[in-house]
Amino acid sequence: MPRTVWSGAISFGLVTVPVHVVSAREDHSVRFHQVHLEDMSRVRVRKVCEIEDREVPNAEIGKGYQLTKDKIIPVLDEELREMPLPTAKAIEIEAFVPLESIDPIQIGDGYYLQPDGQVAAKPYTLLRKALERSSKVAIAKYAWSGRERLGLLRVRDNVIVLHAMHWADEIRDPAELKPDDVNLTKNEIAEAEHLIERLTRDDLEGEEFTDRYTQAVEALIEAKREHREPPAVEEPKAPGRVVDLMAALQESVAKAKASRGEDATVHEMPKKKTAAKKTAKKTSAKKTAAKKATGSKKSATKKTVKKTAAPKRRSA
Repeated sequence: MPRTVWSGAISFGLVTVPVHVVSAREDHSVRFHQVHLEDMSRVRVRKVCEIEDREVPNAEIGKGYQLTKDKIIPVLDEELREMPLPTAKAIEIEAFVPLESIDPIQIGDGYYLQPDGQVAAKPYTLLRKALERSSKVAIAKYAWSGRERLGLLRVRDNVIVLHAMHWADEIRDPAELKPDDVNLTKNEIAEAEHLIERLTRDDLEGEEFTDRYTQAVEALIEAKREHREPPAVEEPKAPGRVVDLMAALQESVAKAKASRGEDATVHEMPKKKTAAKKTAKKTSAKKTAAKKATGSKKSATKKTVKKTAAPKRRSA
């Protein structure tokens, strides 16, 4: 059972939903300690006062804001606790918006919201169903670790999820990172779209979506524990410099096809016709048109002569 990281209530108008907040993620990274290599003893970080040059216990440690290089303003925990913070024990829903209107760069870690007891089951289910039927997400404010935060509520597998969000002024403007304008041909864009189609799939299931680095580290540790050579690891290829963009796209499409067992033949893009061929084609078209026009004139002349030569019959 995941550990509760926060307890409070969702405030939905006048409806209150008591909840426990638990992390929605599990970290499977391999953890290491810092050790002294000569005797393999642990190396620990100690909190030392710069002036007295001695280790300071936690009871003597507080918070301070550095105003200038030589001046620090102390801020007590009691002062922070006494500051007005209406969202200290509530996740207050402020609005409902389409998920598409939220820039994904604002969305952070996710947490599951668990109803706190049977009394919370009905309002919790009410909010969940309302979110599902509205096809919208809720934007809320809440307070963790002494500061007010922005959050997003959505539904996943019949459970309400709270995503931490960054405030709008915390997102940097990427305009200065934009490259200069370049010219792309229609064929290059079309081939890139073709590659996207070949790499499109319905889910993220498969061996290519596994953490191979962590697996390799675990295999290394197991081999050292058993005093044997670690398994050989294939050296990753460094990405080459793209010289011909179209050739690189075509080769990428061929590899995507091969990985799916399809025909991986690279087909050449149609070459542009030369000016000489265009001129010859135009000349041929003009001759054909002239012949048709001459033939039409001759046919019309024959019909006129035929009509003129034919005598009219008189009645007896």
